Amino acid sequence: MGQLSLLRTRRFAGIFWTQFFGAFNDNLLKNALVILITYRAMSVLGLTSENLVALCGGLFILPFFLFSATAGELADRFPKHQLVRAVKAVEIAIMTAAAAGFWRESVGLLLTALFLMGVHSSIFGPVKYSILPQLLTPEELVAGNALVEMGTFLAILLGTICGGVAVSSGAVGLAILGWVMLGIAVAGFGTSFLVPTVRAESPGLRIDPNPIRPTVATVRLTRKIHSVFLAVLGASWFWFFGSIILAMLPIYSRDVLHAGEHVVTLFLALFCVGIGAGSMLCEMFSGRKLELGLVPLGSIGMTVFAFDLYLVGAPAAGSGALLTVGGFLASGGAWRICLDLLAIALFSGFFIVPLNTFIQDRTADAERSRVIAGGNILSAAFMVAASLLLVVMLEATLSVPHVFLVLALLNTIASAYVYKVLPEFLFRFIAWIIASVMYRLKVVHPERFPEEGAAVLVCNHVSFVDWLIVASSCKRPIRFVMYHGFFKPWYLRWFFRDAKAIPIAPAHESVSTMRRAFDAIAKELADGELVCIFPEGKITSDGEMNPFKPGVEKIVERTPVPVIPIALVGLWGSFFSRKGGKAMSKPFRRVWSRIQLVVGEPVPPDQVSAPDLARRVAELAGVDPPRERRAGTEHGDAGDAAASAGPGAAPPTSAA
Repeated sequence: MGQLSLLRTRRFAGIFWTQFFGAFNDNLLKNALVILITYRAMSVLGLTSENLVALCGGLFILPFFLFSATAGELADRFPKHQLVRAVKAVEIAIMTAAAAGFWRESVGLLLTALFLMGVHSSIFGPVKYSILPQLLTPEELVAGNALVEMGTFLAILLGTICGGVAVSSGAVGLAILGWVMLGIAVAGFGTSFLVPTVRAESPGLRIDPNPIRPTVATVRLTRKIHSVFLAVLGASWFWFFGSIILAMLPIYSRDVLHAGEHVVTLFLALFCVGIGAGSMLCEMFSGRKLELGLVPLGSIGMTVFAFDLYLVGAPAAGSGALLTVGGFLASGGAWRICLDLLAIALFSGFFIVPLNTFIQDRTADAERSRVIAGGNILSAAFMVAASLLLVVMLEATLSVPHVFLVLALLNTIASAYVYKVLPEFLFRFIAWIIASVMYRLKVVHPERFPEEGAAVLVCNHVSFVDWLIVASSCKRPIRFVMYHGFFKPWYLRWFFRDAKAIPIAPAHESVSTMRRAFDAIAKELADGELVCIFPEGKITSDGEMNPFKPGVEKIVERTPVPVIPIALVGLWGSFFSRKGGKAMSKPFRRVWSRIQLVVGEPVPPDQVSAPDLARRVAELAGVDPPRERRAGTEHGDAGDAAASAGPGAAPPTSAA
């Protein structure tokens, strides 16, 4: 099922349109109120219009600190469809107050409504993201997150524009605005009844009425799984980065480009469209699965194009009347600026969608809402930090282009830190580049990869990138058994170490290394991980499969787990294969060619035998079963020793 086709299903359309209408109302109210305060020079409690505008941002963010943790507990404790309807019913009351505030031009009433909408959003946020795994299949989760992200930013754009148009239309516009907000709230309440009934994930959970204790507990829960916590930090960084970019757009337009407010609207439209497009492209680039490799790609793009905004400088600066959209586009460097903003947003979509999906996928069902709520708390904190940093930079008289430069440098540092402590992201990026850029990979029967639990993967050995192709085909981390010689060069050692590969050596080279490898394999399997070996023991030199050696039998004998045969098809003759001689010696051989990875049915541990596994892999690959041939002494590929040796005291060096 394609992305857009999900919108035709009740199980997804209900939550999509409900969150869309809510996001629309949020931004309609915020932008209309800010413009009303700014251009009517309104004040309350002695505060100036400038201070009131700052207060608006604080009032909307404050509930995320106060109520996100409680919202996470509620979403885990009660059926989420009931919470959705309750929250949307409250939104109607809030928008009634907001409409009265616009009709009476009461700033106090409008500020109260804005705070209450912040409460609404802080409660609804954990619900809308944590309900997606209950409504969608694992194969649909990336598409669902992409559509929600796209819908959110489209709603932000439309709400912001409509709010500005309404206020600029005078009293008539304010009157219409009130009715529009009420109508949107009623529409959201109506679509909430399309959300299917779902069960409560943790019905016995106790709700703590004290907002401080659950906030602390929720942040601690978010840190329970290290990889998930780092993903949460990454998602929070997205809001840090984006809030600075969006906050700088009016200043950049007015002070640097000497352009009017309509150019700001153009920039906002480009940003929202870019995030929407990037989010929608995630599914296509990820092959309808969770693809962490897109996260580094996104961060690289965000850095490059933010840096290019710095390089552009101030091409349209001038004096006199502010430039219109047409005047701006006719000025030098305008299209480059537009491309930079669009690209920053597009790569931001690549960055955030896999992170949200990863958090949903790696979090326990009974804790998912609270973890997402903890993410909302941290995101709010990051946005506050972004505002403070922006004030410091502007007070230090940094120019707007230099702010973009600082942001690009900070993004580089933050990304490098995350990829250092969680190398799975960078590893998946390299694997994704190989599988999706150098080749066109199709995975046949990916559902046969186990969702959880230990298993041994056995695969035919065609090229030096076989392991990367296999890694990119499975959303779970895989521990590959690699020839220990690969770990010796300094430029490869760090990569294999961070990929958590297991070094192994044949008995005639190092018995101790071989034994440590088999101990490591047993430990990984005992911990419920996937381990992959290449039982042929070497890369094929003629395109035909070599016989499987019995190491896999001894691995399973020590740790009884299922063995899953997988086959690579189409890599023979590529740049990384040995067709025609030494691999990687003849460039441009079969670049971007079509390849397949075919996943077979799991074999129970008591039925595992090397010849039978070889036959199964050959059938999957569509080739003849391997013929027995004299064992070679060739090394330099994954699984060499693991293929031939077992964990015993005196393991053999060839098939026995």
